[in-house]
Parts: sequence; C-alpha cells; structure tokens
Amino acid sequence: MALKPLHDRVLVERVEGDEKTAGGLIIPESAKEKPAEGIIVAVGEGARKDSGELIPMAVKEGDKVLFGKWSGTEVTVDGKELLMMKESDVLGIIS
Repeated sequence: MALKPLHDRVLVERVEGDEKTAGGLIIPESAKEKPAEGIIVAVGEGARKDSGELIPMAVKEGDKVLFGKWSGTEVTVDGKELLMMKESDVLGIIS
C-alpha cells in the first residue's frame, strides 16, 4: 500500500452492497446506499497518551468492520476508492 495512516487513523475499503433485494428486485446504481461495512486495508501505529505512551490499535489489517454512514474522508489510492477515518469512527468488528 502506497499510503500508511498516521497515529490512530485507518484506511478502509468499502464492501460492495447487494445489487438485488431479498425479493429479487434489481437496485439501480442511483438508488443504492453506500455500504457502512468495509475491510481495513492499513492502520496507523496508534494514539499517544499525554505521557507519550503508545495506545495500541484495536483493529488490524484484514478486519471486516462496521462504521458510521458519514464517517471518514474519501481518498483514491492506486486507483481504488478508500476511506480514511479515525479508529474511533469504527463502530465494531464483524466476525
């Protein structure tokens, strides 16, 4: 990866949403919502306490995560659309 996040930031690749409803209807591109799930592509080293001690990250590369609808900043790296966000914007890890 050509981009390494700093401090407590993570780089997330969105997981594509379903193209059909449960009933079998095809959803057009204009009606699709951006998915709030993604795969962690890169992580920073972690935040630091006031004392300078490093707080380790709770997520790691390859984790499938859930994040808020308006979380992160969209960036393009190596032709891929990715999201850069703070670790605190990640709501949970999907197992």
